[in-house]
Amino acid sequence: MPQLAWQKSSFSSGGEGNCVELAAAATPYRIHLRESDQPDGIATTTPRALAGLLHALKSGNLSH
Repeated sequence: MPQLAWQKSSFSSGGEGNCVELAAAATPYRIHLRESDQPDGIATTTPRALAGLLHALKSGNLSH
């Protein structure tokens, strides 16, 4: 994978290493996500799917 410009979540302010990071993908309309303490585990999604996930998380509409 080419060198990516990762950005940490604005909510990731602690030094514990538990940070979500995002990077724009080379493929149009794709976003890479990773956890900072496991940088080799990269998930790729679309902006629309990510927005849906964030909306569900913020509204508490996810079930276990």
